[in-house]
Amino acid sequence: EGPQDAVDAMVAEFKRRRDAVVKGLNTIPGFRCPVPAGAFYVVPNVEGTGMNSKELADYLLYEGGVACLDGQCFGAEGRGYLRFSYANSLENILEAVERIRKVSAKWAARV
Repeated sequence: EGPQDAVDAMVAEFKRRRDAVVKGLNTIPGFRCPVPAGAFYVVPNVEGTGMNSKELADYLLYEGGVACLDGQCFGAEGRGYLRFSYANSLENILEAVERIRKVSAKWAARV
């Protein structure tokens, strides 16, 4: 009950962030990122990178300064996936995607 303007604005902003991170990750070789139906996480498949998800999560943190979780943190079915939160500013999300893009050339040369 009552005005829902603030809720509508928040939902719209999270949709904007979600769409930006999904679009950005899908332009990075080896990433396949579906649009999530809820929450504020994306879970791209990263098997196409040639690195296992644990190795890639560590690489992104240490080489790119981008924190994410290895999908295996959530069970064996998470192997080959990473989890990123988009509960951050759009500016920071776009910066993270660019950092991933920059280090992607380095990891491609490794594998």
